[in-house]
Formats: sequence, C-alpha cells, structure tokens
Amino acid sequence: MRKKRVLLLSEGFGAGHTQAAYALSSSLRKLSPGVQTKVLELGNFLNPKMAPLIVSAYRKTVTTRPRLMGYVYRHQKSFNRLTTLALHRLFYTHTQNIVKQLKPDIIVCTHFIPSAVVSRLKRLDPAFKAPLVTVITDYDAHASWISPEVDRYLVSTPEVKSKLRRRSVPAAKIRVTGMPVHPSFWEHPGREEILEQFSLQDLPTVLVMGGGWGMMNDQVVNEALAGWSDKVQIVFCLGKNEKLLGEMMKDPTYSHPNISLIGFTREIDKLMEVSDLLVTKPGGMTCSEGLAKGIPMLFHHPLPGQEEENCRYFTSAGLGEPISSLEVVDKWMERLLYNYGDVQAKRKSHLEDIARFHPLQSAQSIIDMLE
Repeated sequence: MRKKRVLLLSEGFGAGHTQAAYALSSSLRKLSPGVQTKVLELGNFLNPKMAPLIVSAYRKTVTTRPRLMGYVYRHQKSFNRLTTLALHRLFYTHTQNIVKQLKPDIIVCTHFIPSAVVSRLKRLDPAFKAPLVTVITDYDAHASWISPEVDRYLVSTPEVKSKLRRRSVPAAKIRVTGMPVHPSFWEHPGREEILEQFSLQDLPTVLVMGGGWGMMNDQVVNEALAGWSDKVQIVFCLGKNEKLLGEMMKDPTYSHPNISLIGFTREIDKLMEVSDLLVTKPGGMTCSEGLAKGIPMLFHHPLPGQEEENCRYFTSAGLGEPISSLEVVDKWMERLLYNYGDVQAKRKSHLEDIARFHPLQSAQSIIDMLE
C-alpha cells in the first residue's frame, strides 16, 4: 500500500510562507509516519533564474516604496485578477506536469500565488482530483487568498474566519487551527546549554529580528537598544542581510561584550527560548513563533497591509506593542531591569494559556482529509 502524498507549495516572498510549509511537513510526519511530504517554492522550482529576480524586485519595492504595497493590498480584487492571469501563463503547464508526476493525494498552499495557480488548474482540468488546502499565514485574509476551488482554509484565529465569511466563503470550508509553527518552538530545552552554544551571558536578553530578509535596519532604534548593553544583553539576528551585518560589525556602537550579531540561523527557537523580549517586524510566522514561546514583543514599522493587521491583532491581544517612540523601548528596558520577576510571571501565564494554539492542529486537519 503506497504512502499518502502531500505536496506543499509556497513562494519565496519573505521566509515565513516557506517556514509554514516546512512546519506543516514536520508536523504531518510526526503525526503520521505513513505520510510522504514534499515542499516546493513554486516559482523558484519552475524558473530558478527568473524567480530570484522577481523576489529581489519585490523586496526592493517593499523596502523603498511601502505605500505602494499598501495601495496594492487595499485594491486586491483587480490586482488579483491580473496576477492570476499572468501566473496562469507562467506556471500553469509546469504545475500541471508537477502534479501529474508527483501524484499528490492533497495539495497544501502556504502562499496565495501557488493557491491561485492550483485553483485555476482545478477549474480547467476535469481530471484534477487532489483536494486543495490553503493555509493563510497572516492574521488577516485578503482577496488574493480566496478561490471557489479551495476545498479547505486553515486560519489562525476566529477573526480571520469571520473575514473569510464576510467574503462569502462557506463556513464548512474553514477551520480555525492556529498558525502551523514548527514543533521545535513548543519545546523548552535547557537554558544553560543554549547560552553556552551561542556564547551568551545569563542576563535579561532582548532578541532583535528582521525576518529572513533582515529588514530590521532602523539605526535609531538599534542604537537606542545598544545604549542599554551595560545592563541588558542584546542579540541582533540579521537574517540574510549580510551587508547590514558587516556594517554593524564595523560600528563601535555594537562592539560590546553584551551585544551579539548573528546572521541567518535555523535555531531561532533556541534564541527565543533564552530571550525575554522580542523586537521584530510583525510578520505572521515570526509573531506566531514568539506566541509559542510566550515571549513579549515590540513591533517595528509594520508594512502597510498584512503586517499592520498582524500588529493590530497581537497588540489587541496584549501580546505585543508597537514601537511608537523610543520611550517604549526605554520602558521595556526598565521592566527587564527592575521588574524582571513580573515579566517572567506574565510569560509563564501566556505559556499556560496557549493550549488553543496547539502546533499540530493544522496538520491534523490535513490528515483528517487524507483519511
């Protein structure tokens, strides 16, 4: 009897979507060893020369013209129509061939681009039988995610379900499963071993992240944080932004025994485990990983669109706060120094209250469909 096959499709626009796909892959195999999984970034797999250029152009637009991205986000309907047509021409035949070769029993999309492509494939090919699951990897639901051909939506919160319902998605197609965070973020390894591994001190610790693209490059905020390094340990995780990493390594501002500068790492779960505060861009996956660790968060310059919605959700839930001024940074540094016990107690309370965000709910919903 052949194993059930799950094809997980993502895109390389930021690291979070693909992280969600790999988190689901790991959870599926953990729940059912009889399941085979395959993760692909669709554009990069089908066109390895063109895809990096498209992602690079998108990244440049995000960083230099965020208001344009906000406009696109607010005018999704026409944008989605044009995007779907273009993607159909680029990817339809290749995606059709992938599906015929891999013969998946179910297709899971963690980005709206492959979801749109597979939806069109289902609509135009009567022989297409595999169910399509779309995992919305933010705390908002814009029109680009929605297609009649999607068999099930996995969403992070009841609020996102309500937004889909207002867009006429049937309730029977929606499951509130929480975000598919990798199981490692729900584990709690020994603190001493992690501190030794990363050469860190046993001090109140702030982890500064900018996502996989390392976009946390606000010199004013970074210098304000560095100003507390005599008493607070600061870990700057700069992702794949090697240019910024090099600049900061040469800057005497960050030359302090309590400041660590780290490039891309796959062990963010460990760094979050030993940190007491997370300063980050409010990407859906990073915030969800912070949620799994119970760590309080400060949100830096959310991009117009989904990051603003993510920031709004976590702030309203009491799990984070936007950096509206440097006074917010100073307030939290003082909390770490003078009310450290209260910070730890609140984190423990958060950890006790996250059973509803169980990491395997998304994977279990997919397995239920397979069975």
